[in-house]
Amino acid sequence: MNATFTLLEMRRITRDWSGMFFTAVLPAFFYLIFGATVDAKGESIGNGNVAMYVMISMAAYGAVTATTSIGGQAALERQQGWGRQLGLTPLPDSSYIAMKALIAMTVAAVPILLTYALGVATGARGTASAWLLSGLLCLVGSAVFAVYGLLIGTAFRSEAAVGATSGTMVIFAFLGNLFIPLSGVLLTIAKFTPLYGYAALARYPLTEGYLTDGSQDPLWVPVLNVVAWLTVFGLGAVHFVRRGRERQ
Repeated sequence: MNATFTLLEMRRITRDWSGMFFTAVLPAFFYLIFGATVDAKGESIGNGNVAMYVMISMAAYGAVTATTSIGGQAALERQQGWGRQLGLTPLPDSSYIAMKALIAMTVAAVPILLTYALGVATGARGTASAWLLSGLLCLVGSAVFAVYGLLIGTAFRSEAAVGATSGTMVIFAFLGNLFIPLSGVLLTIAKFTPLYGYAALARYPLTEGYLTDGSQDPLWVPVLNVVAWLTVFGLGAVHFVRRGRERQ
């Protein structure tokens, strides 16, 4: 992996101030509204409190927004002129993928760190293991949505479509029990949506699977959700990559 090229790519992405705002600042702002200022923020929940529950959810939302965008842009670059330019260089595909993965994880860490820092300052409380494990799960799990971005980029080959993936993250977040606690039929439906398993896993060190309605998810429920959606996204991306090559 070329360190110079990686740094140049990182600078290019971080210079997109509007993109970085929606990726890093907006989730932290949501935490301040829904977590840090509510009367119930100090109430106990699992191995911490309500503020920490909201903090993890907003950090997870910011992380997947970052990885989805970078995954989609990577797909477009490989199919458009920039991909052909790179093909003339000694940079192998494996190094390009590794570079994009490193950048995606680095950018995804920004909203996590910012939101967690605000959590520390505004009363989010939990065990040390809950803090550490939830942060790691937020970061590692967000890689699934880099594959989702790759799927959209290879399927539609349009910057507008890739940009719209951030909008779909808002919908997935509402349906996936991130923004508001769901119950009843809506909660049942939520368990089949893409963000539910990822968010539930990220919160698992805090909640141990308990939901706001008093029910409990066994660990296999969010794990199965993540594996299933990763498979769907991965197979879809492979299909559209192959179809694109056949057209060429």
